[in-house]
Amino acid sequence: MSKPLVAITSDYKDAEPYMWHAAPSPYIDAATQVSDVIPMIVPSIGDKLEIDSLLDRIDGLMVTGSRTNVHPSNYGQVATSDHAPFDQARDATTLPLIRRAVERGIPVLAICRGIQELNVAFGGSITANFQKTRQIDNHDYPWVGTMDERFALTHGLQIKPNSCIADILRNEIVDHSVKVNSLHTQALDQLGQRVEVEAVSEDGTVEAVTIANAPGFVIGVQWHPEYWAVKDRTSNTILRSFGDAARLYLAGKQGIPEAAE
Repeated sequence: MSKPLVAITSDYKDAEPYMWHAAPSPYIDAATQVSDVIPMIVPSIGDKLEIDSLLDRIDGLMVTGSRTNVHPSNYGQVATSDHAPFDQARDATTLPLIRRAVERGIPVLAICRGIQELNVAFGGSITANFQKTRQIDNHDYPWVGTMDERFALTHGLQIKPNSCIADILRNEIVDHSVKVNSLHTQALDQLGQRVEVEAVSEDGTVEAVTIANAPGFVIGVQWHPEYWAVKDRTSNTILRSFGDAARLYLAGKQGIPEAAE
């Protein structure tokens, strides 16, 4: 059986003299080295993207993190400086793409901005700049130190028993908890329809969700497993599980029942 093809979302960003459709390399590395899939970066072209034509050809969707935030107009709020920066070209692409991928049972792994997009795609909202307003530690992105120091595993995660992510991480969990990193200034607020909390940090911030009654693999995480995909067992397990789900999906398309067992 050939390797699964996984779509990876992109930012639409200014890198003079052009605008670029780009994705951070740690997500590409995690997809190729750990999930063992073929990554394909999807341009953020909004309604110019023929979503079902794309989904006909892929076996998974990875929604990446970003320094930008979902524009609040997508969840019925007025934009302020606390909501910025934005990437509305990405919003116009990812929100309908996520909804349709979930509907079709295509495996979805949504990371950092991705979990927020997943929530908004199903009618939820975001708390803007919660780091500043709630005085919460160990979530914000540190602007000093090495990359390993910035992405250090800094806080525990309380995992809901019998949840999807508990099943995925069953060999890594100690006392319903694992250690993760979180580098974000916004967080989930009101949950979207069918969005179910799977794990929270020690301060109650939503850290993992799934979509109830989804026909396929759907996991959204607020932390960054892609950075430690090779070295950290929890991160590694999540990325491998996503790859396994993509392989099962591909096997189903190809009619290979033994590969789906």
